Amino acid sequence: MNLKKRFGMQQETFRMLHTNPGLQDSMLQRIFSWLPDLPKEFVVVCIGTDRSTGDALGPLTGTYLTDMRPKHLTIYGTLKYPVHATNLNDYIKLIEEAHRQSFIIAIDACLGKSGSIGHLIAARGPVKPGAALNKPLPPIGDMHITGVVNVGGFMEASVLQNTRLSLVADMAEKTAELLSALDRQLTWENSSPSVVLKNKKRGTLNYM
Repeated sequence: MNLKKRFGMQQETFRMLHTNPGLQDSMLQRIFSWLPDLPKEFVVVCIGTDRSTGDALGPLTGTYLTDMRPKHLTIYGTLKYPVHATNLNDYIKLIEEAHRQSFIIAIDACLGKSGSIGHLIAARGPVKPGAALNKPLPPIGDMHITGVVNVGGFMEASVLQNTRLSLVADMAEKTAELLSALDRQLTWENSSPSVVLKNKKRGTLNYM
């Protein structure tokens, strides 16, 4: 099935509560519709720091996903080796040099309305890290997944610091499971398993 035709190119954002039982299947279908037709290397960049509970969504996701041992995703950003404001530019340069034909999936926490807390939001295009705190950081990603971890609009730094780790950990686990499920839909036939080609007939990804 050609999921691009099914959903249409105008469908560039998808959001769902992280506790929704249908999250993985629904969001995975939407993400798959955004993946490139040409061979790409898939890189996941998990942005954030463990120094702030609210901002730990990215490195927690990277840690959980690494433990799941994906075969086709290169992961940057874990609790031990976080990607954050002070080293983001360095990682962008590293990725540009080491993964020249990559499709980047960026993961980050965000703040929103009270009714949006707990939602995971997948969208085409780059994420803008540090936007909630007005930090001038470079955008990154061909697509991104953000998690609304708390309410925005007032004293954002303090809000992030006082966000419940339990919520952030649950959201990170769901995000990692989603990406692990994506990884399982990729197949390979040589020594570079991250480079894949989407098979339109089967709705899966395979090598050329």
